Amino acid sequence: MMAGQEVTGKSTDSVVRDAARLSVAPMMDWTDRHCRFFHRLMSRRAMLYTEMVTAPAVIHGPKPRLLDFSPQEHPIALQLGGSDPRELAAAVRIAREWGYDEINLNVGCPSDRVQSGCFGAVLMERPQLVADCVSAMIAESPVPVTVKCRIGVDEQQPEAVLPDFLDRVSRAGVRHFIIHARKAWLQGLSPKENREIPPLDYPLVHQMKRDFPHLSLCLNGGVTTLAGVRSHLEAGMDGVMVGRAAYHDPASILIGADALWGEDHAPDPLAVVAGMRPYIARHLAGGGRLHQITRHMLGLFTGRAGARHWRRMLSEGASREGAGLEVIDRALEGVTATV
Repeated sequence: MMAGQEVTGKSTDSVVRDAARLSVAPMMDWTDRHCRFFHRLMSRRAMLYTEMVTAPAVIHGPKPRLLDFSPQEHPIALQLGGSDPRELAAAVRIAREWGYDEINLNVGCPSDRVQSGCFGAVLMERPQLVADCVSAMIAESPVPVTVKCRIGVDEQQPEAVLPDFLDRVSRAGVRHFIIHARKAWLQGLSPKENREIPPLDYPLVHQMKRDFPHLSLCLNGGVTTLAGVRSHLEAGMDGVMVGRAAYHDPASILIGADALWGEDHAPDPLAVVAGMRPYIARHLAGGGRLHQITRHMLGLFTGRAGARHWRRMLSEGASREGAGLEVIDRALEGVTATV
């Protein structure tokens, strides 16, 4: 039995469908294991995603460094990048012993490096290859294999491309898709611009849920508040994935989010800091640096009294040689706000 099943007592398919009501997007350089542990203290129920890891990196790279996570992070999904079915299958086979609750294939990243490797958003142009990839992954995975995609790329017509993509890939066995409600422009826009410039098309994504009621569909892109999450759930979506807002202002998205599941878990931000202290102490005792964790905590008090002092003290003090928990104590001196 995989770790995710042991933690929840539910089948892995139901874990994914349940946790998908709210998820935090995979974000390179941001959603590492320290960030995820921090986020989990605020929400017990949201699905958390790793940074994207390429299949070749899993096969040939330092596996513990790439795949290790804390048991408290469940439910957690591993996002893989790649376009070779055999490599992706091998990566899934390797990752099995880590006990992730979900394996996700990236079909949405528009960066030049990803394009040159023929994976990410460019795969929207090759739905049959995506189907072959997920079929190979499913054959090796004891947990659900899911796909994160765009509504289309470049000159594609999303209203034609997206339903065809969902149909082909779901026939290969995928039952859960996260759809970023923007096109990706593979030429002419940077990854940052691709997150902001192409217009959002929420109605199209909502229509896909009506057209594919048997699939679990999660909307991603442009949602920055819990009220926005609720509005899409009320419109019929199975879930909403939040990215940058959950990182830069995590309390506003994650504290109180468990109400989406009918639970009242809503810790005070000060309690979240207290919950991080033992984790940070263990990290420092193992030779880690304070900044590796606290860089993810800068936005915890956004919009609250003392937020500027908190950010400044952590930014200036956490990267210094030998910095320890006393830096956090000083940062907290100006913080009095509660949720």
